[in-house]
Amino acid sequence: MTHWDRYKQYLCVCEPLGFTLDVSRMRFSEDFLERMQDPLLRAFDAMQALEAGAIANPDEQRQVGHYWLRAPELAPTPELTREIQKTLTDIHHFADEVHAGTVRPQTTARFTHLLVVGIGGSALGPQLVADALGGAQDRMRVHFLDNTDPDGMDRTLAQLGEHLASTMTVVISKSGGTKETRNGMLEAQAAYEARGLSFEAHAVAITGEGSELDRTAKKGRWLRTFPMWDWVGGRTSVMSAVGLLPARLQGVDIDALLAGARDMDAATRVRDARHNPAALMALMWHHATGGRGKKDLVILPYKDRLLLLSRYLQQLLMESLGKERDLEGRVVNQGLTVYGNKCSTDQHAYVQQLREGVLNFFVTFVEVLRDREGRSMAVEEGATSGDYLVGFLLGTREALYEKDRESMTLTVPDVSARTLGALIALYERAVGFYASLVGINAYHQPGVEAGKKAAGAVLALQHKVVAHLRARKGRALTAEELAAEVGAADEVETVFKVLEHLAANPDRGVRRTPGNTYFEARFSAS
Repeated sequence: MTHWDRYKQYLCVCEPLGFTLDVSRMRFSEDFLERMQDPLLRAFDAMQALEAGAIANPDEQRQVGHYWLRAPELAPTPELTREIQKTLTDIHHFADEVHAGTVRPQTTARFTHLLVVGIGGSALGPQLVADALGGAQDRMRVHFLDNTDPDGMDRTLAQLGEHLASTMTVVISKSGGTKETRNGMLEAQAAYEARGLSFEAHAVAITGEGSELDRTAKKGRWLRTFPMWDWVGGRTSVMSAVGLLPARLQGVDIDALLAGARDMDAATRVRDARHNPAALMALMWHHATGGRGKKDLVILPYKDRLLLLSRYLQQLLMESLGKERDLEGRVVNQGLTVYGNKCSTDQHAYVQQLREGVLNFFVTFVEVLRDREGRSMAVEEGATSGDYLVGFLLGTREALYEKDRESMTLTVPDVSARTLGALIALYERAVGFYASLVGINAYHQPGVEAGKKAAGAVLALQHKVVAHLRARKGRALTAEELAAEVGAADEVETVFKVLEHLAANPDRGVRRTPGNTYFEARFSAS
């Protein structure tokens, strides 16, 4: 069989959306798809049950309903359908009022900037949409506080500067207790107050009903509160108010975003892998990794507007698929590592290693057919910058293939709202299928919760150490002595690192005695 024949045989065409998925450069055997037929049929059944409202997250006894967000009529109860529809209507109405100046800031005529405070899926989804679909004609310029890094928050707030008076802040947290988001909200609040402004007069909340944030927003009479539902995970929340509200305020056509996702959902319900791009993609992940995550997935989008795609997919795939145990409780240590940047930048970064280094990866090339909105100039006879971009994609793909490096090519027509919605939906469905193929729960994140608990324990220890130091002001103590005196003798390193951090920040009231080595370092209250 020639490669052209293999290409035609294994090209999955999603006609209504203009998507194609070429898996001809994945070196699976001729009988692979047939051997995977039964597991795939079980995955189709599991997905069908999930969409119908079954408990698809057994560890937390929750439904998984992000597919209903773009097709509310599929929600399992009329009440849910109405709630989803009402939220979308409310988003449109609120954004129209903001753009018209009916909802206005405290001291200026209208809101011109948007500050989104969130973390994980509450930031990555809105960031992807904002970067991919934003431009000079945005109705509001979007900024993000997506970490608890003080310097990072200072940089963002400094960029806003005098525009803070015309900035709306959207705080996103399902529980309302996420510390990174809470910290960002408090820092933003302080910035408003430092300029004599009321934070509440500029604030909107997206949160769970009855949460800590919900109570704060209602007590403070914030501008508006929008819902986050427990059946939508953070990493799949971009089609909820989490992603739709910032996008609509920015000026993005969110109806087209939802339509693209809805059309892709329909295309990926087809129970035939050769005609279902999400199912075919999940099967290729299984083939490339042995169903055990043995190789990394490198995402190479040939479009600047898709720079953040790999970062978005890192969370979607790695948080969903990186699990210690399967659905039967057996230790399996599953996962699929994702990384990438954008091409042809990667041509001058790590493609050298991809071609000639360790073979521990497979690639997905993302090709965008439309170069730009207007006409392109020739950079040499008969060639534009966009022609070069395609040339680098095809050349890199061939250079990898001749060295037995496997790749898929996902081709999309443009970077429009409809296409981006479809692209997000494609990967959401592929994650669900792959999780079923390997028998894990894709919709919880116990490792994340474990990290949060561990961080809380460190902060509790810090409070004890600092209180102990202050009670003995003027007495210098080593980290070992302090750990022993606060009953944490087995946590000397943690005590040392906490004190090292505090001593590096003069306003924290801890001084490090100079000239000492690790275990001889001495600290005293200043």
